[in-house]
Parts: sequence; C-alpha cells; structure tokens
Amino acid sequence: MIVNNKKNNQNLDKHINSEFQQRLQQLLTDLQLDDAPAGGSLVVYQAGRCIVQANVGMAQANIPWQPETLSLNFSTGKGVLATLVHVLVSQQLLDYDKPIASYWPEFSSNGKANITLRTLMSHQANLFSITSIDADSEVLLDWDTMLDKIAAMPTTLPEDLSLYSSAYSALVYGWVLGGVIESVTDMSLAGALRYYLTEPLDIADSCYFGVPGDKVDRVARLVKNFDISQQDHKAEQPQLRSRRNKPVLKADSENTLRIYANLPNYRCWKQHAATPHAVVESNNDKNIDELSTLDTAQINRLYLNTSQLNLKNYKSALIPANKQPIDYYNRQTLQAVIPAANGVASANALATIYAMLANGGTWQGQTLIDAATFEQLSTPQVMGMDAVMPAHMNWRLGYHRLFSVCADTESGFGHMGYNGSVAWCDPTRQLSFAFIHNFDVTMLNDIRQFALTEAILNLVDKNIA
Repeated sequence: MIVNNKKNNQNLDKHINSEFQQRLQQLLTDLQLDDAPAGGSLVVYQAGRCIVQANVGMAQANIPWQPETLSLNFSTGKGVLATLVHVLVSQQLLDYDKPIASYWPEFSSNGKANITLRTLMSHQANLFSITSIDADSEVLLDWDTMLDKIAAMPTTLPEDLSLYSSAYSALVYGWVLGGVIESVTDMSLAGALRYYLTEPLDIADSCYFGVPGDKVDRVARLVKNFDISQQDHKAEQPQLRSRRNKPVLKADSENTLRIYANLPNYRCWKQHAATPHAVVESNNDKNIDELSTLDTAQINRLYLNTSQLNLKNYKSALIPANKQPIDYYNRQTLQAVIPAANGVASANALATIYAMLANGGTWQGQTLIDAATFEQLSTPQVMGMDAVMPAHMNWRLGYHRLFSVCADTESGFGHMGYNGSVAWCDPTRQLSFAFIHNFDVTMLNDIRQFALTEAILNLVDKNIA
C-alpha cells in the first residue's frame, strides 16, 4: 500500500535517491557479468519523479552508456506504439471495438473486415504469421509496400489452436497499428508519435520508429560491431549482408554463477525452481540452501519456459518466408520503419512513457490518456498460454503482464524486446522501469531484465510497506 502524503514521499525520495541508486548501480555493474565492454542503462521513476539512473559499460567504442543513450530495443517499442494508440483513443480518433477496416478500408480483404483494435492488441486476431507475406529483407524496409501487403494478407490459425488463448503478433502487429495511426491522423507514423506522445512528454529527440539520419550514428552498437569504421557503417546494404547476426551463446562461467548466487532474489528463484508457484517463506531457508546452483537457463525458464515453445508458431511469427536475415543494427534498417521490431529509444524516454502510465495517463499536469481509456488498456483481455511466446502473457491492450515470481505484480504491465530489453509500469506502486543494453543475448537466454525487475520491486516494497 502506498501512503500518499507529501512528507512520506519526500522521505522516500531521499532514501531511494541514495541507497536505491547505490544498490541498483552495483547490481547493474555485477550483471555486466563477463560481457564487458558491453553494458546498458536503467531508469526508474516513482510518483512522477526519477529515483534511479544507473549505467555500465560502453554503448560504442568510445562512448559510455548514459540514460539518454539511444538503443535498438526490438519489441520493447511495441509498448510505445500501443501507448500512442491509447492517446488517440482518448482523443476519440480511434475506438477499440470498431473494425480496423472502418479506418483503413483496404484492410478488409481476406477475411479481416471485422478485426478490431481490441482483438489485434490482445493478440487474438490471428494476424501473427509473417510467413504468409511474400516479402524479402529489402521489401520489409519499404513502409508503403509493407502496408499494402499487410492490408491484403490473410489471417492464419496457430498450430494446436486448442492449447492457446492468444498468438503473439511479433512483426505484423506494427504495420497494422502504424497503418491505422496514419489513416486517422493524416500524419506519418513518426509525425503522429512526435505530436501526440513524445513532444508532450519532452522526449521527442530520444524515441523513434525510423531513426533520423543525423541520429543513426548515436545508436548503441553490439561490441562485435565496434570495429566497423564510420564509412563502412554508412555504406552497408542490409540485403547484401552475408553474416548472420545471431547472438553469441556461451556456457555460464564460475564468475557468472557466483554473481547469480549473490543476487537478492536468488533464494526466491531457488524456491520456485524446486517447487513451481511456491510461496517463499523464511522457515524454508535451510531447504532452499541445499538446492543445487541455478544457471542462466534454469532461471530464465522460471519466466519463459522454452520447453513449452511451439517452434512452428514461433518461426511463423518471427521469420519471413524467404528466411533472409535482417541486420537490425544496420544503418538503413535503423532508418526504416518496422514498428514492431526496430523501436529505438533511450532508457529515460521509455521510463518516462511508463511513468505517465504508472500515474494513470497523466504527466506533469497533462492528461494524455483519460481515466476510462486507461481502465480499458490496463485490464487483462486474455489469460492462458500464448501460441508464440512460451508463457502466460495475460495480454492487456498492447502490453503483457509484468513478469515476476517474487512479488505481487497483478496491476503491472509492459513489454519486453527480443534482446531482453524491457520497460514496464506498476500503477499500484506508481512505479516505472526501463532497462536497455547492447549485450549480445536474447530474452530466451538471458536473465538480466528479470533480475533487475525483481530487485527494484523488492527494494521499493521494503520502503513502502
């Protein structure tokens, strides 16, 4: 329970700004693991105030990470896109329950005439299969051509439909929402994002779908690309890249396992690994200590259970039919508009967006999202297992649940990215959090976002109980 009196908030801020900053900075530093010089940034807001900013490592060869560092955050950008839609709903330019085709007539083809924003944003529209579209890596960078192809595409039922409640639209989603936004605003997606969301939040220069040419060289890179010269970087053609940019998979070192064992939420993880869905109690400490050491895969599986991954549905959602890889860090790709996958933002920008959501849609005296709209966007629309993501996502309108096994996060929501970046809010705690990075990992083989989330929830709860 949050005590909403001025004196308590002042005392809380004073305590958090010192102890919390120190603890989370140390935690982020520890979670660099063996991946230096790669690093990242995290930002936390509570009750509209920034209470933590922490950074570690290098964003580029000679540029350290900062809260305003621009980063490719993959699907974490979906939360930004969804928030823009909610602002437009609040402005009465969109309605969750009207057919998308009523705003974008071409979208009605191939059985899509009755699909609404509500079904799309809760991933129940069967519009998840990118393999149903004939598009190579060059076409995927062509916004107008992709809008035409999305408007003409059919729906696709996931394999083993009876087992699932939703099917995550990993790529298609962004073009559908982008097309609708452009139709009702008569603006480009970039223009609408700036006018309706990022300018009111004063983050217009640090949040993009399609990075401006003069900002591309400021985006954080993977360490393996640090040695690419500026000239070569500009000349790269994404469709001609012969090297696949798969994340580096490596075994946990003794140092990594030692760091895990010293994390504040490690005991909770061990309890849940031994007894799924268990409640951690202090009188179980001895039994917990006797459990074997947990590695990255075991911890990650507490959140995203890859043993339940439907590989056919996963590939259908994420891998275009021609199977040509896209280098998302390439200059041309960063400048393209692929809203479901190539959102670029700073940690501070993402945390600010979710700080507004944590405050029920208001920010510094402005109401961006009215109370009725906020009630709808924050209410779970579907429970149960997802056909693409190996988890119960509990989809809201454009956001999944806040993933935690150690805290009560029933009111929390947000969105993670393919690389394990994440941004979320918890209105009950008036809390928002963003973590972005350039570690060469994916959300399925890394635990940083979960370790940081559990830590901040634990620290905040101890100070507001």
